[in-house]
Amino acid sequence: MPADAIYYSFGFVRKIIAKPPMDSLTYTDDTQMMIAVAEALLASGRIEEATLVRAFVENYEPGRGYGQGARRILELMASGGDWSELSRTIFPGGSLGNGAAMRVAPIGLLFHDDLDRVTEEAARSAHPTHVHPVGVEGAQLIALAVALVMRKPQFDKDEFYGELRVRARTEEFQRQLAIAARLGPEDSVAGFGSSLEAHRSVATAIACFASSPDSYVEVIARAVGLGDDTDTVAAMAGAISGAHLGVGAIPKHLLELMENGPKGRDYIDELSRKLAAR
Repeated sequence: MPADAIYYSFGFVRKIIAKPPMDSLTYTDDTQMMIAVAEALLASGRIEEATLVRAFVENYEPGRGYGQGARRILELMASGGDWSELSRTIFPGGSLGNGAAMRVAPIGLLFHDDLDRVTEEAARSAHPTHVHPVGVEGAQLIALAVALVMRKPQFDKDEFYGELRVRARTEEFQRQLAIAARLGPEDSVAGFGSSLEAHRSVATAIACFASSPDSYVEVIARAVGLGDDTDTVAAMAGAISGAHLGVGAIPKHLLELMENGPKGRDYIDELSRKLAAR
């Protein structure tokens, strides 16, 4: 939904967060694929393609909001078809979307003390569905952002952006990160975009976090308030914020409303604790 449609339908985003207009909070494809990445890491200790693909298929529920391209690839994975060929050809050069970035946070969590390893494993996690350099680098940058905030209890904005810029390879991401590094807490991040392309949402999510590193609610509010691909921008920004602040920063009422079926709140909490203990 566009930002103005969100406002006119539900009101201010902070009011939505304070009192969600529903009885249960249901996660989308972003979190479902993140669960698969976490399961694959716990099973193998690293990203193994076959294990990750199997986890994607076992977790796949089309009703979670998967895009058309992702559905085609995942359904081919499930049927035993040549999904790798489809991943390379579904778009010219492969997908440059944010689908690999939205699910990559567990890699930053597990390997945070080795940034080279984070970069390598993030690329491996992207390749089953995203082979375009922009889609892969988007995943690497979110994983690195998660890892960086795990390394020190205090957030150092200059160091954070400096490390990301050194490791960014594409000119577009380098430019966006340079601009984001100069933004103040009240400056708009809307210019980076909030659509499904990685180069129109990854830097946005990073900037949403860096603008309010001490407030999970403010990070999520800013991400959702941008409109468009709200669940993915918020998933990426929230992952960085959660890695920095911990689960205690998430308002209790949101945790209580979160769905808690077989792979709901308690299961996700268990996965995160197991990864943190590795």
